[in-house]
Amino acid sequence: MRIRWEAMVRKICLVASVLVVTPLPAATQDYVGPSGRISVVLVADPYSDTRTGPELVEGPGLLMDGGIEAFLGRSDCELVRATTVRMPPELEREYGEWNRASLTNRVLGKTIYESDLGEHFFIGFLSGPKSLVGMLAGLQHLGPDRQPLQDSRGRDILGLPRLGESQPLKVGLVWVSAQGNFNTPNTSMEGDMGGMNVAVAGGLSNTMLRQQAGLDPSLSTKHIVMAGVQNTTPYEELSIDNSFIERVSVDEMKGDPPSIEGQLERLSRLTDVIYVHVDVNLLSAAEMPKLPDSPHDKLSSQELAAFLGTVFSFPKVAAIGIAGVPNDAGEISLAAAYRLIEGALGGVRSR
Repeated sequence: MRIRWEAMVRKICLVASVLVVTPLPAATQDYVGPSGRISVVLVADPYSDTRTGPELVEGPGLLMDGGIEAFLGRSDCELVRATTVRMPPELEREYGEWNRASLTNRVLGKTIYESDLGEHFFIGFLSGPKSLVGMLAGLQHLGPDRQPLQDSRGRDILGLPRLGESQPLKVGLVWVSAQGNFNTPNTSMEGDMGGMNVAVAGGLSNTMLRQQAGLDPSLSTKHIVMAGVQNTTPYEELSIDNSFIERVSVDEMKGDPPSIEGQLERLSRLTDVIYVHVDVNLLSAAEMPKLPDSPHDKLSSQELAAFLGTVFSFPKVAAIGIAGVPNDAGEISLAAAYRLIEGALGGVRSR
């Protein structure tokens, strides 16, 4: 009996020693490459949708040329690809501001969906709200099996979302802006597409332009959270109220993490991947002095960065777009925009 007991003790000790000296497999984290650094894909979209001003704006280029590669290196990131959207020759001949804006969104989306889900963290330097649909389209089709259907000549077939295992991903949107951009042609006071892009993404209007950009199907309004939105028209506000959109106030953004976390927990249950679109019109005049004066509540870049840190701590949040940096932005404004990216990356690292 004593021999059996001693043999059993030796077996237990042997198993325990194996457990101690054998390391457990390391948990894999999205976006982290073999080097252990966050793998980043950066895309700049300088194309606007304006009918009255220049088609190309300078803000995205200023952010690209402001030392972003060195900044990412200091932030323990690896920049694997940096692209600026350019219209290919076959599309350059197209005319019409809205049509061209839609086609540039299509080009923007392709720079994203050639990657796979969880492979890279995406940063967009964007002209403004126009680029929203392109970023969403890229995330919706992440991965080689989800790219849009093509005909025998290699052209994308619009209006036919894939079914089965390769069906488009469900994309959630956190829209961070002072403006709602939830107008339609029927409710817009100015007829400016710049005030319609969230509504277009949500399937309320301009179906052909949305499909042409590659966002198909549209987002469910259940999958949209608006943060900081204050500048809306009465009819736009009615459309938001009649939708399933959830909202977070500026005061909540400044100091109510539980309400923010609740919204991200909800989006994470409902969607496959989440995009955060940040317009710098929410930043204070001290940091964005070139933007028009506004009576609405603002945040400092430190406050907005802290908010983004909370948002990006959720694993399904995969991309950030920084939009609306003015053409003549100075060093203070560029530093504020970079601070927002720093906040987002801090959230990613905290997961």
